Amino acid sequence: MENKLTDQTRALISRRVEGFTHLRQDKKSLLHAAVALVVVTTDTGEGAIVLTRRASHLKAHKGQWALPGGRLDAGETPIEAALRETHEEVGLLLPESNVIGVLDDYPTRSGYLITPVVVWGGNDVEMQASPDEVASIHRISFSELQRPDSPVFIDIPESDKPVIRLLIGENQVHAPTAVFMYQFTEVCLRNRQTRVNHYEQPVFAWK
Repeated sequence: MENKLTDQTRALISRRVEGFTHLRQDKKSLLHAAVALVVVTTDTGEGAIVLTRRASHLKAHKGQWALPGGRLDAGETPIEAALRETHEEVGLLLPESNVIGVLDDYPTRSGYLITPVVVWGGNDVEMQASPDEVASIHRISFSELQRPDSPVFIDIPESDKPVIRLLIGENQVHAPTAVFMYQFTEVCLRNRQTRVNHYEQPVFAWK
């Protein structure tokens, strides 16, 4: 796939997501949430997804890397929640027609079942961080998502599942965010039918 973002890129990603049968889970003991994998461009026109750094004053997971997202409001679908949270957190108002599809549901150790939603943001979008939730907004390029030394898998004594970690620039992105970014890369960019439910989160994310 070309790294430049074009109409052909959108069509190709759409076909790949459409051809991917996402894993649905029904765990009523968990709170349902959604995150958005918003496809935009970098300053040089390369395809990218939106990643945020959570504000340092938040009670939960402060300062961590995160995709726009959050818990579903009463009566909301995962798609509606992902679009709402994208608007609230990064100021990007996108119609439901921009939704490409969904990837695998992922249960977290902290009590959530998260549905990742792939959304077309497009070229030349402007975003603004919500000071209540977001410290900064970052555009992670397709080439950075596909760097050969990432992801990294780590064994921990607390679990028999490998912990997944993505390397982004000089930073490390942990699960569950790393899970969604990795599956996006595998399915949308590499056209691989890759599952991620067997990947673990670091112990600090279990709370």
